[in-house]
Amino acid sequence: MKPLSSILFLLLSIFSFSQTKVKDTITRRANISFIQNGNAVTYKPETPPLIPIAGAPKPSYSYLWELGDGHYSKEAEPKHVYKNKGTYTTRLAVTNNYDNGKPPATRPKKVAVNDITDSNYKDIASIADQNGFTIIKNCDPIPDQEMVVVVSYQNLENYVSSGKLYLFYNEKQFKSNNFELVDSRTYANEREVKDNAVAFADELDDSKNYLASAENQMQLKKYRNTTTEEDLDASLLDANKTYHNVSILEFDDANPSETRNVFYTFKTTPEMIKDTSATVTMRGIFVPNRSYKNHKIKNLEMEIVTSHDPNKMGSNGSFMNYRLVRFKRVNFKTRFQNNGEGPARMIRLETDVPDMFDKKTFQIEDMYPKCPICPKGEEPTISCLDTIIKQKQIFFTFKNIYLPGSEQKNVHEKDSTKGFVKYSMKFAEDFHKVKTRSRTAIIFDKNEPIITNYATTRFLPGISIGAKAGYNLYPDLEKSTSYFVGATISPFKSYRFYWQAEWINALNKYESGATVVTDNVVNPNGVKQFQRTTMTTENKNVNWEIPVLVRYNINNYIGVGAGIQANFDVSSEQNQIKKIETFEGATDQFLIDTRTESNSVKNSFVNLKTGFLLDLTLGFARIGPSLGARYVINFEQNFNYFQVYGIWKF
Repeated sequence: MKPLSSILFLLLSIFSFSQTKVKDTITRRANISFIQNGNAVTYKPETPPLIPIAGAPKPSYSYLWELGDGHYSKEAEPKHVYKNKGTYTTRLAVTNNYDNGKPPATRPKKVAVNDITDSNYKDIASIADQNGFTIIKNCDPIPDQEMVVVVSYQNLENYVSSGKLYLFYNEKQFKSNNFELVDSRTYANEREVKDNAVAFADELDDSKNYLASAENQMQLKKYRNTTTEEDLDASLLDANKTYHNVSILEFDDANPSETRNVFYTFKTTPEMIKDTSATVTMRGIFVPNRSYKNHKIKNLEMEIVTSHDPNKMGSNGSFMNYRLVRFKRVNFKTRFQNNGEGPARMIRLETDVPDMFDKKTFQIEDMYPKCPICPKGEEPTISCLDTIIKQKQIFFTFKNIYLPGSEQKNVHEKDSTKGFVKYSMKFAEDFHKVKTRSRTAIIFDKNEPIITNYATTRFLPGISIGAKAGYNLYPDLEKSTSYFVGATISPFKSYRFYWQAEWINALNKYESGATVVTDNVVNPNGVKQFQRTTMTTENKNVNWEIPVLVRYNINNYIGVGAGIQANFDVSSEQNQIKKIETFEGATDQFLIDTRTESNSVKNSFVNLKTGFLLDLTLGFARIGPSLGARYVINFEQNFNYFQVYGIWKF
């Protein structure tokens, strides 16, 4: 028979093995293949099989090709004509949509161009944005994965110019950095520099101690579309207050109408925020001419995702300061993609609306496909967006549109199959500090609905400081008086349950019961006398109470709580007074002499007591003034007492 210790060891080993999650070490890879004819190269990706997600649309790949000379393409199999001879390094970023695995990793491929056989070379296309500045990404960020950001800028002046390019990232509103800049690649001799203006702004800001809330960010200027600004110093300071990191490039000799692209590879950090409804941003600032302060600003908005799903709902209300949001607008955005084999003519979004939002303040901020709002009371004959507001939902319906399908013949640009609706609302009059969740059902024509993730809004805990003062009632003490003042700390305006810690400084005074001793004594003359000795003890102390309790707000006006506390005397003084009275004869009828003796004892940090408490407040339970009553039960001795107080929470 095996010893008992061996059997136990075997059982523990089996249990430990069953509890260990085996890490998937298999890396999916995509290879770059190409067919070359002189300086004309046709690229083709070799990708691993897709892993469908049960209940999701058909999986597919999307691509971002970096062609080694500053050009890029989103086509699956792009053809590119190189202008000059040389060796070019082509990179490919593959995104797996509706796929249950990780994005395939790729390795750069070098292409040698030794002959110029095709003269159909085309310069980098002009930027569709009339401001000459855009930022795109190959995918939304997933924690611990890579993504590529392309910053494109165009010289819209009629002269050769030299300027600067800023890309800010890692917002300060988040506890940890979301991105690590792995690599940046330039193709027009741009060079990285340190900007004195940004360094100066960093010194002013002291970013090591700066923590922005969502409201700090909401108060800053918003750049929904590319904007042209004139105060560069203010824009840099504003960006530095919002972001931890910046990449700065200088460029020279950009010709009129010339477009250039800069490629950045970011790796999302493991500590990245995991909230899949949160929106993170990067901000680009383009200075066309270093001699002037005119500049262009562009924000790149990205939703945190756990898988690359083009149908998604997000919100910028992930971390809100409850004190500051009453008159703020919270933005929501629902994205969708037509993955069909044909175009969609009608798209309906059935979106939940949490009760705490005021639907009367609803307004549409942006949309794609771009179209006007449908006229009320008539059947539209043009492309338009119809909105129907119900009790708990808002229906958005794109009517008479043409949104191509990603599997449709001759559709090469995946972005043309995507759309979105962005809208905003304010909070209702009486809203509480609670988390909300909402999602959208997306219906393409008459197909089955696609259900998005939940978009959440939540509030930062916030800090509420309270001041309290009151009186302690000690039933077991004679002639006691006890006044106190104190402070409390708790989350700001919690809805139901919350923790509260307190510090109370009490001034106590009470007397112990008097002790009387009588006796007959003989004086020096041999005469008997009656003598009475009275002993009294007076106590004074400064007592600190430190309660920690769990509180529950029944409604806006009534709160209850329970917890534990420790209290001790910071300083105590005990005065013993001995009064000796001598009378003539054997009775206390005629007093002839009185003597008083006193003795004082002082101590510090003594009389530690612990106990359990029950608490009730009436008034403004969440914030403001209220009256309270408390009963404290000590654990070790019969020293229970009542407490009545007034409190004001700020």
